Amino acid sequence: MIVVKVGGGAGIDVEPLVADLAQLHREGRTIVLVHGGSDETNRLAEALGHPPRFVTGPAGRVSRYTDRRTLEIFEMAYCGRVNKDLVERLQRAGVNAVGLSGLDGRIFEGRRKATVRSVENGKVKILHGDHTGTVDRVNTQLVTLLQGAGYLPVLTPPGISEEGVAVNVDGDRAAAALAVALQAEALVILSNVAGLLRDPNDPASLVPLVEASDPAAAERWAQGRMQAKIDGAVAAVRGGVGRVVIATANRPEPLRAALAGTGTVVA
Repeated sequence: MIVVKVGGGAGIDVEPLVADLAQLHREGRTIVLVHGGSDETNRLAEALGHPPRFVTGPAGRVSRYTDRRTLEIFEMAYCGRVNKDLVERLQRAGVNAVGLSGLDGRIFEGRRKATVRSVENGKVKILHGDHTGTVDRVNTQLVTLLQGAGYLPVLTPPGISEEGVAVNVDGDRAAAALAVALQAEALVILSNVAGLLRDPNDPASLVPLVEASDPAAAERWAQGRMQAKIDGAVAAVRGGVGRVVIATANRPEPLRAALAGTGTVVA
């Protein structure tokens, strides 16, 4: 069992990953693909006249403020444009893929955070009407049902709250929770960077190994979206996943390369 998370930031070429997934699927590997869609969401939000808003929390982490209109745009991008593009590509490559969101079958379920704390001009403000949440439970029945019938599930946020409200959940943490719930052999997190870098401007500063028992140094180097990837990777290993690799999607056979240890290995 391999869980693969591919990011949705700018500059990611998914075609090498699709070819790699198709070949591994034909070889009999059991795979679940989880994807993001942040860049497409930003473009769509601008086009629809509701530009994205990002807030910085007291701990310094940046997140998307998701009011109801933003959530609707988020669903258009993640569940629509990006998800169906990946399913189409996989179908063209000979893989019978099925696209689902975390809403379907309550796959990604957790708590809604109706308010968010934002630091603005040195002051902490409470923003109401937020539709973000956490993945506290992964309901795997639908995923394993599809896998047993020979399909390759392609999953994406949003998730669903305990009250049945759609929530924007972090894709990296969702993929990590899924890997734990499925007792995966490996979790591979692919994006547009080679892995965790000591210097984000120097690809040669790659950190080859992070020990999940002591991630403090890695957390110090992680910036931006890499923080969530490290958090998810450490949680996955502590939850029983054999190993996690954070690597680039922009190379030939990116999944095989990552499984061979190319990137940052978290173990």
